[in-house]
Formats: sequence, C-alpha cells, structure tokens
Amino acid sequence: MDQEALSNLSRPNVLRVGINLGNILLVTGKSAAGAPEGVAPDMAAALAERLGASVEYVTYPSPGEVADAVAHDEWDVGLIAEEPKRAESISFCGAYVEIEATYLVPEHSPLKSIEDVDRAGVRIAVSDRSAYDLYLSRTLEHAELCRAQGLVGAYELFVNERLDALAGLRPALKGNAEALAGSRVMDGGYTSVRQAIGTKPGNTALKTFAEAFIVEARESGLVRQLIEKHGVVGKLQVATAA
Repeated sequence: MDQEALSNLSRPNVLRVGINLGNILLVTGKSAAGAPEGVAPDMAAALAERLGASVEYVTYPSPGEVADAVAHDEWDVGLIAEEPKRAESISFCGAYVEIEATYLVPEHSPLKSIEDVDRAGVRIAVSDRSAYDLYLSRTLEHAELCRAQGLVGAYELFVNERLDALAGLRPALKGNAEALAGSRVMDGGYTSVRQAIGTKPGNTALKTFAEAFIVEARESGLVRQLIEKHGVVGKLQVATAA
C-alpha cells in the first residue's frame, strides 16, 4: 500500500482503469458479470491489489477514446499503447507487452517489402487512431492512409475498396490472411506497438508506483504468466525495457 499514490486517485481506494476493448489480444473475453478479461484487465487488477485499492474497469471501444477520456477525468490509469502524440496528454509509465505491426497485401500484390509500401499511389487501410495509425501518420512520406473504425472496419475497407495494403498487428493480420485467399502478411514490421499503463498528468506518485510495478511484473514473470493464462503465447511478447 502506498498512501501517497492512493491520494492521487479521484475516488478513495478505487483505481479506475481505462480499458480498450478493441484490442482482442489484450481483452480476450468477459466474465459472467460483464467485466473485461484478458492480459490488460489482469494487469490492472494486479496493480490495484498492489496499491491496496479495488479495481473498477471503464471500457471503451477504441484506444483513441481511452486517450480522449483522460481530459474528462474518467480514469486514473489507462491501458493503451504508448505513443508520442498520446504522451502530450498522458504520462506513460512503461510498457508490459509489445506486438509487431506490419502489412497484409492482396494476392498478386507487387509490394514485396515494408519499404515498397511507402510509394505514391499506394493506399493503406488502417484502424483510425490506433497506435500504428499514429506512427504511420508521422513516418509515411508518399503512401495514403485510408482510415476506418476499428480492426473490422479497416479490414472491410481494405477488401471492399481493393486497397493496396492493410496495416495492423501481425497476429490479427494472420487471421485476416486465413480469410482472404491468396493474401500475404509481409515479413518484418514498421514498428513495435508497446502496450503500456498511463496516468493523468500531475499524478506523479501514482506514476512512480505504476512504473515500479511494471518493471517488477516483467522481471518476476507475471506478464509471461498472464500471456500463457489467456492463450496469447506467440501473439504477445513481454516488453523489453525502454
């Protein structure tokens, strides 16, 4: 129990946790009572237990909405990918898992490598305001990003509009490839999405506490155990230290 960190909570002894339901690798189901289940909710529950508080999940359909909610004091910690644009309003405490981001291309695509994709005239479907959307928005120089709501929306846009590539996380794209004959997930990746815990700016005691918790969770094997528990071995990797 850390009294100084507890004093940063908006409600006494209740850790309100912003959870992105759109990442099916981190939230893999829900309980009979409707609470989210998966690596991310379990990490939040472990943090709350270590803090000496109860956990309350505040759920959102997309990571962008989790990020927006910090301005309205809807959560004490949010579990989304750390990213420079988000860091303008969220104090990130460190990553616990990471996932490689790459592209899916259709059958007979002339695009052979990651570098080939950033060309004039290439159109890429992407989930709006995902971490990899924000990354590609900063780094692409020639290709065009075509945004849709969520993973399903991006896949449907890719197929229906016959776009040149679909940006996403490798494990999800592998599932898409199985449903789309002849399509191919590219080797390599353009970034590694690091799923993290963030706090409201100014909550320095809670941030310090969460930082120490994340380091311990990685080093003690807790993160690895949660990956195994929720059946996402080979899809999520324990994050390396920044």
